[in-house]
Amino acid sequence: MTHPDPGRIHPPRWRPSAGNMRQWGFGIAVVVGVVFVWQGAQRYVAQAELNRRTEARSIALVGVVSPVPEPEMITLTLPGTTKALSEASLFARTSGYIKSWSVDIGGRVTRGQVLAEIETPEVDEQLRQSEADLNAIEANAALAKATADRWKTLGQSGSVSRQAVEEKIADANAKAAQTASARANVSRLRQLRQFRLVAAPFDGVITARRVDVGSLINAGSGAGAEMFRIADISKLRVFVQVPQASAALIHTGIKADLRSSDQPGRVFAADVVRNAEAIDPSTRTLLVELQAANDDNVLFAGAYVEAQFHLPVTDRKLSVPVNTLLFRPEGPFVAVLASLDTSTGLGAVALKPVQVGLDFGSQIEIISGLLANDKVIVNPFDSIFDGQQVRLAASPNPAA
Repeated sequence: MTHPDPGRIHPPRWRPSAGNMRQWGFGIAVVVGVVFVWQGAQRYVAQAELNRRTEARSIALVGVVSPVPEPEMITLTLPGTTKALSEASLFARTSGYIKSWSVDIGGRVTRGQVLAEIETPEVDEQLRQSEADLNAIEANAALAKATADRWKTLGQSGSVSRQAVEEKIADANAKAAQTASARANVSRLRQLRQFRLVAAPFDGVITARRVDVGSLINAGSGAGAEMFRIADISKLRVFVQVPQASAALIHTGIKADLRSSDQPGRVFAADVVRNAEAIDPSTRTLLVELQAANDDNVLFAGAYVEAQFHLPVTDRKLSVPVNTLLFRPEGPFVAVLASLDTSTGLGAVALKPVQVGLDFGSQIEIISGLLANDKVIVNPFDSIFDGQQVRLAASPNPAA
């Protein structure tokens, strides 16, 4: 065991005094306070920034457009159906059997051209009988007339009574009436015999043939099927249903362009010739008839076509995109951006009731309720209300 060197001098240990302890405690408290203050300031700044961002995001972004005047000429495209200028179903006027036919479907015929011949043995026999009856009646009538003339002479001399003379005259008149009736019957049967030749009533094309050689034909449209169907397609009628909103713009003389899917790239000129002058209550449309020349016969009757009308606008109104309209129980509205602050982009919403007019597809006519310098909000949300604060987006469409 070693012992400390009694000759070595050790320094005295340092012990803090009460004054030093107070100084250290105060310094630590100051540091802790500064840290707390700094952290509080940071939390305050972060909360303020969060509040600012939350408030900024709570303001809806909107895009706006300006109303534009309607064009001087608007285009209205509607579906239509073509029909032949004249079309008829041909029925037999006399009964019999088909002896022959000369024209099939697709055949071009002229007025008066014979299409088929009907064999009419019964009518032929009736005609011969009526002609024989007429000869007999004419002979009896001639005898009755000669007898009446002789009795007139005898009556003038007083050889016969006046009563007898009048009876002979009446008999002659009756025989003359029978002669006229027999002649009319002969004429009727001759006319029926002429109907054995079925002829085209006008120039056109045969679109249907429903008879063949040996087919039994009954006279009249209600007694049998049609023999032929003929259509004049040198000019076509086009029927178009015009919506009520555009009916006032369509009148006689308006030009239209026709397009058919089976004739791509071709445009056919047509003119409005008449309209129904009444709105169909079931469809709320006006039936309009156009006519178009079909000299080269490339358009088919019964085909679907598109009629494009070029309509001049005399009273030009404002129009806006269809996605600017708001539909409320009170009617249609548009939301406009009022009192815009250009520095911040903030503005207030003003809801304006409007009266809409023609629908041009992507644009819609505004008859009243809107000014040319209004800034109309595009795609307004359903919950937008009058006086709501919004912010103008950089893009005209907030969704862009």
